[in-house]
Amino acid sequence: MPGIRETRQLRWSPEQMFDLVADVARYGEFLPWVVATRVNSDSETEMVADMLIGFNALREKFTSKVIKSRPDRIEVIYIDGPMRDLDNVWHFKPIPGGCEVEFHVDFTFRNALFEKLAGQYFDRAFRKMVGAFEERAEALYGNNSSSATTTA
Repeated sequence: MPGIRETRQLRWSPEQMFDLVADVARYGEFLPWVVATRVNSDSETEMVADMLIGFNALREKFTSKVIKSRPDRIEVIYIDGPMRDLDNVWHFKPIPGGCEVEFHVDFTFRNALFEKLAGQYFDRAFRKMVGAFEERAEALYGNNSSSATTTA
């Protein structure tokens, strides 16, 4: 199964980054290609949500279960959509002056040929999406890394 891994050291707290990633309902405001989201159920530890992704005229809906372990881990488990599998995990580790964010995603397309062709583009797309989370943190928290603000 192809995968993408990214680790970044950021100046915001693990709590701030956890809250930002857990705020699925607002993804359409800042994530590229996210047309809409719908949170079907939500609690402190688990969420089920739909995400509509759009590329030009192409639209695909994904349903995922999100397991939340505040403030250090979010696991996204693929339930339904156009792929065979799409799972990712976020880890938030405190470091001096902020946190280290480790993100990885593993995916499998239903069509092996499409997986080969699209795999290289998914790498760039997911890295762009990780960058969008960093830009969102800058917009929400600015230079403030000492106080955790809940956005969820």
